[in-house]
Amino acid sequence: MKTLIANAVRAAIAVAFVATAGTAFAAGGEKHIEKQDWSFAGPFGHYDKAQLQRGFQIYKEVCSGCHALSLVAFRNLGEEGGLGYSDEQIKALAAEYTVMDGPDDEGEMFERAAKASDRLPSPFPNEQAARASNSGAYPPDLSLIAKARAVERGFPWFVFDAFTQYQEQGVDYLYALLTGYHEAPEGVAVPEGQYYNPNFIAGHSLAMAPPLFDEGIEYSDGTPMTVDQYARDVASFLMWTAEPKLEQRKLMGFRVMVFLLIFASLLFFTKKKLWRNVEH
Repeated sequence: MKTLIANAVRAAIAVAFVATAGTAFAAGGEKHIEKQDWSFAGPFGHYDKAQLQRGFQIYKEVCSGCHALSLVAFRNLGEEGGLGYSDEQIKALAAEYTVMDGPDDEGEMFERAAKASDRLPSPFPNEQAARASNSGAYPPDLSLIAKARAVERGFPWFVFDAFTQYQEQGVDYLYALLTGYHEAPEGVAVPEGQYYNPNFIAGHSLAMAPPLFDEGIEYSDGTPMTVDQYARDVASFLMWTAEPKLEQRKLMGFRVMVFLLIFASLLFFTKKKLWRNVEH
């Protein structure tokens, strides 16, 4: 009896410690990123093609001046679960770009018009050139950024996320970062050449200037041209670049669960039939 009581006390202390640690995590100056509603969240989530196209437009007009998408080829934009572009649209889009190729017969590199099989060209030839153009800061490649950057939600939320299969912490962070720029509060020093953003994962300021402004990018489909909408669209597009097969993965998962349910039912009724006349 004493052993049971001791074990119960230890368990209570452990639970209290974990709960206290979770509270400290939330209140101790850690980043708090709000959970957003995304069309691709949940077991039946899917990408909104119109939103992906708007996000790609923002990448082309704003982000591509500094950030690369080195893992994305033009033809990926038309694949199943992607942006829904036709082959003709992809060829026309690729033709707007030039890429380095070679060497030719004389051993020289040369430029040519991009093809559908080419990857989106980087704005800089190498990391050193990128740093030189951005005051020493290196703009990261955005191909996997929605999976590579995320703020942990802390206890007990990460437990709930494990059961609900919520996997959008990264895209939540991108949205929060893009909408988090504002004037630094009194008493907070921002280094020269940096901009205040309390949602930045590595501090409270960063070298990237606010990239989005209301009505800064023109939408032709009537979608509101606000920073909030721009941030949602480009964050969704970057989620697609990080996981272009998301829809196929979730569809396969649903099919597997249905198969397992049917298989388990067949096993149960088979067992009942085979053993119904056997005494236990």
